[in-house]
Amino acid sequence: MATALRDSSSFSPGGAILAIDYGRKRLGLALSDENGATSQPFATWSRTNRRQDLARLRELVSKHGIRRIVVGLPLHLDGTPSEMSREATQFASRVEKALGVRVTLMDERLTSWEAAQTLKSANPASKRRLAPGSRHKRKTALDHVAAAVILRDYLDQANRETGKRD
Repeated sequence: MATALRDSSSFSPGGAILAIDYGRKRLGLALSDENGATSQPFATWSRTNRRQDLARLRELVSKHGIRRIVVGLPLHLDGTPSEMSREATQFASRVEKALGVRVTLMDERLTSWEAAQTLKSANPASKRRLAPGSRHKRKTALDHVAAAVILRDYLDQANRETGKRD
């Protein structure tokens, strides 16, 4: 497993890329198109247990022809590892081993903030008092939008490093 900074040289089109915003309770998921040009939020899954989470990911990888997985690496703003960095790294290693798909870690600093800003601009009424259950819905939406931001950043970096232009 490699980080995106050292790994995008092996970037090549021909299959979708899955991004995962790892969390203890939920996994935010985003998918690229087959050419690795676009990033779209896909789903937020509630975590159950390791075996079931891996089985669901295996099914998703098979169904969508995933050729690479990008897992967000939560770092502090100064770039040092956070409490969750070790967990996300271990999760990425387990996924790579269990699914046989190359997994890349991608710095995810400020992705949740950017996802929250995106959701606020898409729904200006969200500043009003939330109805019961709305907080859960907002957190769930935030996870897969954050995964899409992680994937977008990975694709942008990979395209820059391989000489592609927007």
